[in-house]
Amino acid sequence: MLDAAPKSTEHLRTPDWYRTATRWTQLTLAEDDPIRFDPAFWVDVFKRTQSNATCISAGGYVAYYPSKVPLHYVSKFIGETDPFGSLVDGARELNMHVMARVDPHAIHQDAADAHPEWVMVDRDGNRVRHWAFPDVWVTCAYSDYNFKFMPEVLREITANYDIDAIFANRWQGHGVCYCDACRTDFRAASGHELPLTNSLDDPAWLAWGAWRRSKLSRLVVEWDEAMKAIKPHTSFIPNMGSVSLMEFDLPIIEKYCPFLCVDDQGRQGTEPVWMSGRNGKRMRATFRDRPAILITSIGPEEAYRWKDAVTLGPEIQAWIDSGTTQGLLPWFTKFNGVVPDTRWVEPVADSFALHARLEPELASTTPVAEVAILDPTTTLRHYDHTSRREAEAHDLGFYQALIEARLPFEMLSDAAMTPDRMDQYKVLILANSTCLSEEQAEAIKAYVSRGGSLVVAHETGTRTPTNEPRKNPLLADLLGYTVNRPVRGPVKNTYVALNGDHPITRGFDGAARIMGGTRLIGIDAAPDADQPFLYVPDFPDLPMEEVYPRQEPQGAAVVAREHASGGRTVYIPWNIGAIFYEVLAGDHARLIANSVHWALGKRPDVELEGKGVVDLSVREGEGTTLVLVNNLTNPMMMKGPIREVFPIGPLTLSVAVPPGRKLLRAYRAGNGEELEFTLAEGRVRVSIGQLSSLDAIQFVWR
Repeated sequence: MLDAAPKSTEHLRTPDWYRTATRWTQLTLAEDDPIRFDPAFWVDVFKRTQSNATCISAGGYVAYYPSKVPLHYVSKFIGETDPFGSLVDGARELNMHVMARVDPHAIHQDAADAHPEWVMVDRDGNRVRHWAFPDVWVTCAYSDYNFKFMPEVLREITANYDIDAIFANRWQGHGVCYCDACRTDFRAASGHELPLTNSLDDPAWLAWGAWRRSKLSRLVVEWDEAMKAIKPHTSFIPNMGSVSLMEFDLPIIEKYCPFLCVDDQGRQGTEPVWMSGRNGKRMRATFRDRPAILITSIGPEEAYRWKDAVTLGPEIQAWIDSGTTQGLLPWFTKFNGVVPDTRWVEPVADSFALHARLEPELASTTPVAEVAILDPTTTLRHYDHTSRREAEAHDLGFYQALIEARLPFEMLSDAAMTPDRMDQYKVLILANSTCLSEEQAEAIKAYVSRGGSLVVAHETGTRTPTNEPRKNPLLADLLGYTVNRPVRGPVKNTYVALNGDHPITRGFDGAARIMGGTRLIGIDAAPDADQPFLYVPDFPDLPMEEVYPRQEPQGAAVVAREHASGGRTVYIPWNIGAIFYEVLAGDHARLIANSVHWALGKRPDVELEGKGVVDLSVREGEGTTLVLVNNLTNPMMMKGPIREVFPIGPLTLSVAVPPGRKLLRAYRAGNGEELEFTLAEGRVRVSIGQLSSLDAIQFVWR
């Protein structure tokens, strides 16, 4: 067994404190909690969940300590107590790391009256009342409220309490603010007036996004420096949401944020259960070696805001375990210190205990994969939070298809495409990286020249980083095509026809054609490229008597090309990722999987045999390979809280033996159970029997 991970006491109150903050309890207090909640209950939760770190409500909108900062609203229920201080003391008695939570997104009437310039203004010139609680006002995130008032709050908390960090929720603002200060500042910085729409065709909107990134990044620096001036080991930790750091200047984040927080607290609508693991991969896509923490709500995360409810235990565990599978550290949050429903405690404790058992192996290994999806931050940063998920659908579709294909994979940010990072993968997937720079394109071409392979789809490379259309897609020459018809759609009733015997067309036995996309680009393939699929020319979908093709298949719908370097490229000119994510057609999943397998050009290093939907993660350390297998098989995978995860199995895991190595042992991480194995054809096979939720198999080589 590997050595256990370091204990939290090893780094208490040091600049490296975060390295042993691996399981988090967050308590977000309601204003009346000081007279109603039981601090002893929460100290017991710290113990039951084996939490070694906590995040506790301190101030901002409401202070839970006797603040002396003018206009810093103190809970009217606080009396002579100090609930924040009591919880800090209780955590420190357990040798836990402590982070204070602040929320600066709203202010009360007295502050708004004293400083009307702190309040957000809408496009019509009206000050903005809070959308859920109109008695208070929404702050301008770019105003002196954040740049002058909040630093005083941070200084007070840092000076008076035994903390390691301050964490901020809802600090990034809520869209465009049209106050006089924002108008003046933005005009001076960009030469534009504030945008009136979020259209990607509006230069002012794109300029506002860049201006906002600059303001928020500066805020991170100033808040962090305010704290360090008092206690050098402390840090300001911004809540970064789940947007893969695209809203920040990366050099600032790299310098000032020792770890990253993923604030996507649970599933909404039709989100799949693997979404939490994806968010971890996205953080790692930029900063590979930086710890990332998954914040999980014990309540539902639907639009109707049942914030004080409790979701089902299997749903909570599935979200946390998916994050653990993909290397995220667990953090749960409870809104309201009063606990009328305790059904969440045991599920959280169980998932946290599983993480604690796996922590030694997780701490001594790092994620590896042969395949990576390129996270298109250059494209997605132009969208706001309401439109970004639609733009992400292309990547989400490929993500789902790779899970179904049981192909372990990582993500790589297009802001981090160094040769060293790219060469860690044999295949890069560009699902719809619309905006690419010439420098990014050259990095991708160089990757292929070194033997790397690509799977590329739809409008990749058709626009500049500032969203201006290009006459010719940047990677067209590399991929082996020219455009003969620009993108059109949405188009109904489209099909693509199999064209000859190619590995990409296999597995469609009995089919001459399959479903196509809804947004199509017409292309001509280069003479040296294969065309495994051709477009079927459009034909009507009604009346039913007219539903038949008028012409033979023509025009490449998939282009496959082999390169002198040994690399392979696949280009799919229609929206296969997005339409698969929407429709989940099995043929689209197979086409994606076939394309990736062919591009890989070899048997995957890790394979899993047996029925069920699983998410795989592969990690390597000194002389070890760790494979995590997360069971996602349940009827609510794509919609609704999970009631039960169905056990699957038997399962057989097959792993390629690293060159020059011999297998010493195989065991179940977490409990050390030795596993029988067989060796053949350079691979080791292990039966892992039945899988209920999450299993981790460790291979030790010599």
